[in-house]
Amino acid sequence: MLGALYRPSLALATDFYQLTMAAAAFESGMAGYEAAFTVSFRRNPFRGGFAVAAGLETALELVEQFRFDEDDLAWLAAQEDARGAPLFSPAFLEYLRGLELAIDLDAVPEGTPVFPYEPLLRVRGPIVACMLLETPLLTVVNFQTLVATKAARVCQAARGAPVLEFGMRRAQGFDGAVSAARAAYVGGVAATSNALAGRLLGIPAKGTHAHSWVMLFDDEREAFEAYARAMPGNCILLVDTYDSLEGVRRAIEVGRWLRENGAELLGVRLDSGDLAWLSQQARRMLDDAGFPKAQVYASNELDEHIVESLIDQDAAIGVWGVGTRLVTCMPDAALGGVYKLGAVRPPGKGWVQRVKISEQAAKTSIPGLLQIRRFRRDGKILADMIWDELQGPPPQQATIIDPVDHTRRREIPAGTASEDLLVPAVRAGRVVYARPTLAEIRARSQAELSGLHAGVRRFVNPHQLPVGLERRLFDLRTNLVLEARGLASREGG
Repeated sequence: MLGALYRPSLALATDFYQLTMAAAAFESGMAGYEAAFTVSFRRNPFRGGFAVAAGLETALELVEQFRFDEDDLAWLAAQEDARGAPLFSPAFLEYLRGLELAIDLDAVPEGTPVFPYEPLLRVRGPIVACMLLETPLLTVVNFQTLVATKAARVCQAARGAPVLEFGMRRAQGFDGAVSAARAAYVGGVAATSNALAGRLLGIPAKGTHAHSWVMLFDDEREAFEAYARAMPGNCILLVDTYDSLEGVRRAIEVGRWLRENGAELLGVRLDSGDLAWLSQQARRMLDDAGFPKAQVYASNELDEHIVESLIDQDAAIGVWGVGTRLVTCMPDAALGGVYKLGAVRPPGKGWVQRVKISEQAAKTSIPGLLQIRRFRRDGKILADMIWDELQGPPPQQATIIDPVDHTRRREIPAGTASEDLLVPAVRAGRVVYARPTLAEIRARSQAELSGLHAGVRRFVNPHQLPVGLERRLFDLRTNLVLEARGLASREGG
């Protein structure tokens, strides 16, 4: 996808400070250090109970294609510091010229439900490479995870009825539109209006026609007939240009003509007005006229809350077209994912865990080489444990402690079914992940979301799945925080 949209090198698709930090590490003789970082987020989007991991395939493409080309290096060579001197040394630029991302990357498979503080990605390797990946990985994973989560919520609200992603014209640019279409498909939508996403990614492409098509003609019936002649096997008629129910009546007339000519009216689309009442009337008219298989499509600023409300009003809508509020993820502008250092390893030495402390407990990082262990009971997700591989495997009977509210603890009985979620994706810069198709990722998402308790899927006051630190990791983090605060106190004194 990326190679088809952009030039091969995306090495400069990063924040400038990643480059200045990388240069400082190189000039300080730290290029041989290794580091371990994780991508995580601190709260579920949309005040919900879960998120859906997405963006891994795009991240893998980034790693595979990553390199600094000559244009990149020339631009970097032209950057000046406050004194007017070159900001980056020739030696550092030469280092970048030969840089290969010899990193290991472990990831939660796309389509997996994930929760706050859990590592969605874990990056381990030479410090400069890890630094340069921070912003591009966050860009990809934050946005696609957010859209996939929104799509999953809309699809759950639709209770099995197909949802179509109609948001390209409201997306943040072409990349935003294609990435949103991809992520929405991971989250469960059935098709997209985005033809480019259809070509690049194999997502089914669907569409009807615009109000302007009807307005081109002197008569609505004439417009419908012309469209039906041109698209007899794809005839879904937009009926609300002038009067919605009159539009349905004229669509039925054209439907009879289609049937006489060996085709069928697939449906009518409502894009304004009282969608609950209009859909009921349209459904009755279609049924009475002998078109029970023709669907009532609906669009117009829909999201999971409006879809749920319309269904509660017994709306007779068979297919939902969701655009603006899906691709822009209203009301959340971003997932808020972060990329935090968990451990460092100087050349020839062992790993040392690191912690970043904050006045806000939620922003205190989690040290270590992190992994997630998911526990299940009767096919449902019971709890998730975050543990540190540097401390060794967790005990059979484990205690998890909430990363923020330390009074919230849960005992996990020995023998509880479990699996570790982070799987190898890249080793020494080479992709080792058996890449599933996008359809397979979508199917995984549907299966995994069914493993959430109903309370977690609720839109209002959802149940929060227990997620906690394994006790040894909790103790390590506590001790590192106390040490850091003591050091800061001594330095301040």
